[in-house]
Amino acid sequence: MSDEIVNRVANSVLITFDLEDLYVPGDRVKVDLSQWLDHGFVLREKEFRTAITSFDWSIYKDCYVALFCSTDAILPAWASLLITAQLNPVTKQIVWGSLQDLEHQIFVKAIDELDLSSFESKPVIVKGCSEKQIPESAFVYLIQKLQPVVKSLFYGEACSSVPLFKK
Repeated sequence: MSDEIVNRVANSVLITFDLEDLYVPGDRVKVDLSQWLDHGFVLREKEFRTAITSFDWSIYKDCYVALFCSTDAILPAWASLLITAQLNPVTKQIVWGSLQDLEHQIFVKAIDELDLSSFESKPVIVKGCSEKQIPESAFVYLIQKLQPVVKSLFYGEACSSVPLFKK
């Protein structure tokens, strides 16, 4: 019997997919529409439009923006659209919702841009731990994209994984 230690994980055909590799750097910020409302609740169109057009939107240059309203104000649909039209020339991406919604959309875009041909009919493990905050929804979306292509799908680490799918 040989005393040589063989790393079977390193020698396997298993492909490790780390969603952290798709993390897009950049500032993520929240923009609260209530700041342009009278007492945070009432939209007065003339004042709202004046405030929006005179606001310095350049502070959001190259940011990823989550638009939301922190109050229970009833807003017309055009209010968020007007702000989006102001933000669009300076930001990288805008979503209506939370920072988590924003992060999900950033990952969806990155996953949609992937060339999945290298995963065709191969065993793939989706790495579970990460230093960055990766939304659970990104994992769910990734599995939907990978499953039709791969031979088998696992979650976790090569030494301790959970089988998810096998053709």
